[in-house]
Amino acid sequence: MPVPEERRIRLAPDARSPGVARRMIVAALSEAGHDAVADTVILLASELCENSVLHAGTEFDVTLRIDAAELVVTVSDRGAGPLEQHLSQPRRRYGRAAAHGRGLQLLSKLATAWGTRHEQDGTHSTWFSVAIGEPAFAPALPAPAAEPEAVPVLPSERVRRLLHLPPELAGRLDAGELVAELVRRLWEVLDAEAVVVEVDESDGSGPRIVARSGPLPEVGPSAAAATIVALPTTAPLRGSLLVRHHDGAVPPPDSADLAELVANRVAMAVESAWLRDVDQRRRAWLAYLADTSELLGQSLDVELTVAVVPQVVVPRLGAWCAVHLLDDAGRLRLAALTHADEERLPELRAALEGLNRSTELRAGLAELLSGTLGPVRFTVPTDGVAVPLTSHGTTTGTLSVGRPVDRPHGPEDVALIADVARRAALAVHNAQVTAAHVRVSQALQRALLPRALPVVEGLDLAAQYLPASTGSDVGGDFYDVYPLGAARWLVAIGDVCGTGAGAAARTGLMRDVLRVLVREGRPLVRAIELLNDVMLESGDPLQFATLAAALVSMREPAGGGRELEVQLVLAGHLQPLVVRPDGRVDLVGEHGTAVGLVEQLDLTCTTHVLGPGDTLLLYTDGVTERRRGDEQFGVERLRRAGGAAAGRPAARLLTVVRSALGRFTASPHDDDIALLALRAEPSA
Repeated sequence: MPVPEERRIRLAPDARSPGVARRMIVAALSEAGHDAVADTVILLASELCENSVLHAGTEFDVTLRIDAAELVVTVSDRGAGPLEQHLSQPRRRYGRAAAHGRGLQLLSKLATAWGTRHEQDGTHSTWFSVAIGEPAFAPALPAPAAEPEAVPVLPSERVRRLLHLPPELAGRLDAGELVAELVRRLWEVLDAEAVVVEVDESDGSGPRIVARSGPLPEVGPSAAAATIVALPTTAPLRGSLLVRHHDGAVPPPDSADLAELVANRVAMAVESAWLRDVDQRRRAWLAYLADTSELLGQSLDVELTVAVVPQVVVPRLGAWCAVHLLDDAGRLRLAALTHADEERLPELRAALEGLNRSTELRAGLAELLSGTLGPVRFTVPTDGVAVPLTSHGTTTGTLSVGRPVDRPHGPEDVALIADVARRAALAVHNAQVTAAHVRVSQALQRALLPRALPVVEGLDLAAQYLPASTGSDVGGDFYDVYPLGAARWLVAIGDVCGTGAGAAARTGLMRDVLRVLVREGRPLVRAIELLNDVMLESGDPLQFATLAAALVSMREPAGGGRELEVQLVLAGHLQPLVVRPDGRVDLVGEHGTAVGLVEQLDLTCTTHVLGPGDTLLLYTDGVTERRRGDEQFGVERLRRAGGAAAGRPAARLLTVVRSALGRFTASPHDDDIALLALRAEPSA
């Protein structure tokens, strides 16, 4: 069994000590024939040595042990605290500007195993091992001699030492670690005082240091003491690589060329990481905008739609958001407002509602309303931007967003706010158009029904209409009570096929034509036949209707009291119910042909007498065809409900029927429901 080989060196807490340790390790690995793992070992050993110099402030030992299966590097110092705590701290006085915990991350990624030991004498050791039996990397760099001044390094070897990274190692380092390693190599090859890489993403946060080796200069370098190379990146990404030389030292003749080579390699890594971040942000934007569109499209109510807009903006795009809409007089009114800090809402609301007291904001919003497409920035009540709410070429309001708490609005924020504004404007426009349609439709629906039922002594009338839609659809069900004289009325109820404007027009036609024909003295059957001729003239077989029409006359029989004579014609409509005071419920009338389908109708006029307390109940098929799964409410349930209200006033009968429908199923009804009851009141 071969005897393990061991090398040990003690170094001072000096900035050049990690370089001495690296040369010792390179020489040992080269002699042992383990060049395949040299890059990984040097990278990890450099991390441990540099942290000892940074944080321990004492001499430290570097031990390399090589056996048949693995090699182990141990770095021991006598600092004031555990090395793993040092490794997790950001570099401040010296070294590159690594991310928090970079040393631990590299050990976890690249080492086969690693750990720490704390001795009673105060010695703190951190070690790692790398397996030799499974080489992971390409041949390493040629090892420099122990005294680099005595053995000159050829330019090609300097470039190789700067830029060569085995693909396997480069693939395991993220962009920040790769840039930091390149910066460290340039710093060591040029023997510079410091090497710093700065990047500005043009997001409003300014330039930031992404990597450095050596102390950060307190004052900007002069042209004689530093070399600055711009990173060849794509706009708007900008960056620079700065090499600061030691005071009085003569820079190597090829320092500018080497710095430019490293700057190109750094630019590729930085831009690649930036593009990945941009792509991730854009994917997040697309998801955010898709969610915004979904939220804005969930309601066609103007107030609800406007209220959603600030909720999707805050706090992602700003600390507060306000929506102003134009009223009928062309003045802006505050329609919706939210703030990330609810305690500041009253103050903000007062400032935004009183636009006349904020000249800057009023002028900015007026500029948007005048046709300005771009965003307008303002500083009162806080910094922010405002964009127009424009849809179909018309500006209906403005969207104002206050700046986020920790930064100003960047170009990406403004672009996203403008996109949200376009979607919000379209949603608000659709909601306003829908609201206008709803108002017109509801006005049309009300016009198709009687304004009020007649009030006649001895006659008790009640009606209810329940449309299936409270939106822009106009139902096809209707009822009518039209006086023909002192004690005579035309009573009708019907159901026109379909909904919408066409059904509304057909409903109005039926009601008005039937009124005119009956008022001119035509018998009820003849009047309905003429109505059928009028409907057939449209040539639309789908615009048919069912109709129950009755001529109701009040008379006083010889025995005293009042009774109602009802002449009833059913044109394809359901049979009405007669509810007697004793609880009996009868179906009356004879079925006939619906109007608007065929030229020849089969109609029968039947006569019925309603004595004191009797009630005639007319209804549409929305009652009997109301469903609970595959089961319908049906006529029998309606008869039982009517019998339960026997002897009650007409309004009470309708209430009982509606309650029975509600008990049958609580689901919204999908068909219009019309109910009309007339009752012969009993004598006092």
